Amino acid sequence: MLITKNISRIINVYIHLQTFASGYNIDYLSIMNIEKTCLDCGSVIHGRADKKFCNDLCRNNYNNQLNSNSYNLVRNINNILKRNRRILEELNPSGKTKTTREKLAAKGFNFKYLTNKYDTQNGKTYHFCYEYGYLPLEGDEFLLVKREEKAE
Repeated sequence: MLITKNISRIINVYIHLQTFASGYNIDYLSIMNIEKTCLDCGSVIHGRADKKFCNDLCRNNYNNQLNSNSYNLVRNINNILKRNRRILEELNPSGKTKTTREKLAAKGFNFKYLTNKYDTQNGKTYHFCYEYGYLPLEGDEFLLVKREEKAE
């Protein structure tokens, strides 16, 4: 029973390919003899009809190259945010302290990158890098704070 179903499917595919080929002036045998090549290395692929790569190494390499630019951007931004958090943590061991822009910059703090801002009712804006933040004060001084997370 199973063999007859498979033979029937093969015959149907053969008929459809012949019909398709005749409608577009394509030789049916040329369709059947097309060799698929690996998208990464270009070697001939053997196996399933929908196979795109010759092995896992080629598949991984192809996808890594395809996504490398977007992954690099995200990885670089995450590294900057982690460094900013580490600097704020180092300069603020007590949870609330003052420092200067010069000290932050000397350690490599990047003021362009932060995770969120918090506006107080009196109009002050705290800049946070994860749970550590700073409030710009007069001159080049900053108040460093650590936001305590409340358990919900």
